[in-house]
Amino acid sequence: MSDYTTMKNFFSLICLGFSLLVNAQDTHSIKGKLIDENQTAVAFANLALHSQADSSLVKVETTDLDGLFEIRNISKGDYFLKVLFVGYDELNLSISVIDQDVDLATQSILPTSVELQTATITAKRAMVEVKPDRTVFNVQGTINAAGDNGLELLRKAPGVILDNNDNINVLGRAGVLVYVDGKRLPLSGDDLTNYLRNLTADQIDRIDIISNPGAKYEAEGNAGIIDIRLKKNENHGMNGSLSNTTTVGRRERYNNSFNGNYRNAIMNVYGMASYYHGTHFENFSFRDFQNGLDLQKKTDLDLLNKTISYRLGTDFYLGNNQTVGFLINGSDGTQDGVTTSRDVIARTGSMAGIDSILIAGNNFEGDQKSNTFNINYVSSQENNSLNIDLDYGRYRNETYYEQPNAYFNENETELLSRNDVENDTPVKIDIYTFKVDYETNALNGKLGIGTKLSRVNTNNTFLFYNVPVSTPVFNDRRSNIFDYDEKVYALYAQYNRTLNEKWALSAGLRSETTDAQGDLTAFIPELEEDPVELDYTDLFPSFGLTYSLVQGNTWAFNIGRRINRPDYNVLNPFEWQISEISFSKGNPNLQPEIVNNVELGYTLKWRYNFKLSYSITTNQITRLIAPDDRDVRAGFINWDNLAEQRIVSFNISAPVTITNWWNAYVNINAIRQDNQADYGDGDIIDLQAFSYSLYQQQTFTLPKGYTVELSGWFSGPGIWGGVFLYNESWALNIGVQKKFFQDRLNVKLTANDIFYEAWWDGYSEFGGLRSEGMGLNDTQNVSLSLTYSFGNNKVKSRDRQTGLEAESNRVGG
Repeated sequence: MSDYTTMKNFFSLICLGFSLLVNAQDTHSIKGKLIDENQTAVAFANLALHSQADSSLVKVETTDLDGLFEIRNISKGDYFLKVLFVGYDELNLSISVIDQDVDLATQSILPTSVELQTATITAKRAMVEVKPDRTVFNVQGTINAAGDNGLELLRKAPGVILDNNDNINVLGRAGVLVYVDGKRLPLSGDDLTNYLRNLTADQIDRIDIISNPGAKYEAEGNAGIIDIRLKKNENHGMNGSLSNTTTVGRRERYNNSFNGNYRNAIMNVYGMASYYHGTHFENFSFRDFQNGLDLQKKTDLDLLNKTISYRLGTDFYLGNNQTVGFLINGSDGTQDGVTTSRDVIARTGSMAGIDSILIAGNNFEGDQKSNTFNINYVSSQENNSLNIDLDYGRYRNETYYEQPNAYFNENETELLSRNDVENDTPVKIDIYTFKVDYETNALNGKLGIGTKLSRVNTNNTFLFYNVPVSTPVFNDRRSNIFDYDEKVYALYAQYNRTLNEKWALSAGLRSETTDAQGDLTAFIPELEEDPVELDYTDLFPSFGLTYSLVQGNTWAFNIGRRINRPDYNVLNPFEWQISEISFSKGNPNLQPEIVNNVELGYTLKWRYNFKLSYSITTNQITRLIAPDDRDVRAGFINWDNLAEQRIVSFNISAPVTITNWWNAYVNINAIRQDNQADYGDGDIIDLQAFSYSLYQQQTFTLPKGYTVELSGWFSGPGIWGGVFLYNESWALNIGVQKKFFQDRLNVKLTANDIFYEAWWDGYSEFGGLRSEGMGLNDTQNVSLSLTYSFGNNKVKSRDRQTGLEAESNRVGG
């Protein structure tokens, strides 16, 4: 695309956005005072104002020290207000804003029977909520999420860091398990990256970050679990939304989606359909010094993704607080791309000079299909609950690569040699899961027991072809088939108890038996290798203790043990080439890694959260960069176990109300990492690094219903993988939001990475190879998001514990 066309599209998009963000309507305010049962003012209570048309969140406020509140710049229409305060019953008020401000006078709330340690604020839709067992990143709580995909959203989530290979870290720890709607994704590496890139912000409701899960959760994932929760409307009647997001930068992408549901007293039918079309680029370069050579490598990657996604679910309410649900998720997409690599091969020392220049490329075409099916039964009685899940997931990924490798002289005027190759790499994954969870009142607390049986079967085929002239010739020495079958049998018990007004504890024990086998089938008998066999049982204890100094101020102490098993992506030893002298491969001899975590957290006034954590990981699975012993020019990326990794991290999460029109959120991480390993022959890893990161968001509520958001992140230097030391990077984003037609049309205009600083650079030194690298992609862009919501105005809710339905009382203004 020419610079003129790109600038024209930028200008057109900005003009369209601002043409919609005009003609603001008259607005009013809603004010009042909140008191408790003793007629005492309630400070720092959370107020969430929702539109009655579609239950979308309009604004969030808190009461001040005198219990007073005022919600400004509210357009005419019908709303319902939820008032939430830990330890008290939720207060619901219906409000009509007509031609004047609304004064709710004095409203009172009553204590609830729920204990302080177990109460959570679930209706507040601020950007970040910190709960006893997780941190919740509400995607719809930030304007600057418009135009993002799942991978980009994780960069903004608190405590989450992505390295230069898009590997996900939480609180400095690698080995995160990714879930979607509570179901584990059996994907890793590039497969996981591509899935998250095709998952748009319009589809995502929130992201749950569980850094130290209890015994109820599977023990897989050293850094815990990231659970991506998709949108699911539960309003009565027919409701839904249509949305379009268009993003323009150095590349373009757009997404159209529909979300809808129909609900009555006996059932809820919900669904989603979307189409994503987007281009993506990455540029990265490395300068490697090895074996007396100076290798300057530059690679450009261009991708085109087209994906159709769909989701259809039904919940049937059987009475007696019982529900049966059925859910189907699916996607069907293509990924086509071109990689161009230019490697300058030069000698150093007395024979310094360019030896040759390698021009290589990858032209590839890929098809990705996925389907998941779930049957769920829930029974919630007064003293016990039962949950049964049966799942099947099917993932298919087939990619065909064409890679020419041409060597030229130093002036690129003479072709010295040429070696063209092709690869066919289909991947098939099937995952079966059966899970039962039961909870009941016992021993003056809550006792939970359960079991989970899972099987993951992966078939990886790597077919390598030489292309001497024009017809591909099968290379049976470079081709193989790798089958990996993993079965895990788990049992757990979890006990929670409130000891008194100040103390509460939780304790759990999970047992997991792993039976896994990896079979590498070669096409030449003498290249056969022994199968990779894993058969072991591990125990994973967890313990938590909370202490409430005063109402709203709580200490929380948690310890736990977790495991990270090597999967098909890192075990398969076949070589994936960027060029003939740059490739990556797996390691069939990897051992599972074990981590022991300790966390101490403090919550101040329910708003300000501090967490100190310490972890020791043995056999840490990590990525290493080293020279190839078969070719002095070649280098490769491999997976191996570190002997030990120690991490100390400190996190601060703080929402700050500066004025009644200016709110801020700050998330700060500080991490010290120590990597240790000795592979013999002088290959020693002894690296320590201090890293830090900051995410901040400033939200300004302006007259005439405008909302402006300024957000950004800064990441200090640190360690990626085992040996790569990276430097700092940062990004600044700005967004504007305005709603129209009684808040049914939501318009967002955002500009991301304004100064184009979200690129990485750094170096590694290991095994006789020093590698200096940098990379960037299309993080700088402008997005316009339009969402139109529709539905009837009945606002009813079903209490999941009692099964009762209720409507709020109406207050006129």
